Amino acid sequence: QVQLVESGGGLVQAGGSLRLSCAASGRTFSNYNMGWFRQAPGKEREFVAAISWSGGSTDYADSVKGRFTISRDNNKDTVHLQMSSLKPEDTAVYYCAARARALGLRGDYYYWGQGTQVTVSS
Repeated sequence: QVQLVESGGGLVQAGGSLRLSCAASGRTFSNYNMGWFRQAPGKEREFVAAISWSGGSTDYADSVKGRFTISRDNNKDTVHLQMSSLKPEDTAVYYCAARARALGLRGDYYYWGQGTQVTVSS
């Protein structure tokens, strides 16, 4: 079992930046690819970004490409999402998730955090 705890959410004006963090525990962190997802009110949860177990590969949703950057620190068992040029449509609960590294970056994620709220005001 992998436990994930997100932090760093908050209220920011459009055009601003936020850095989300996710701390993992319970299993060897480098055995997992990590992802960020988000869910806005009334909408389905959607993929935002993912990073491979080594940090060597990343993947982004088109809506955030060029604005968000995912990174990880395997020494500290953490993954980050640096969000810049934020837009009101980025408002959502952001979730950190993990899946076994052999499974690639897209697809079902099996371990989830509780989420952190990001609100972007216009």
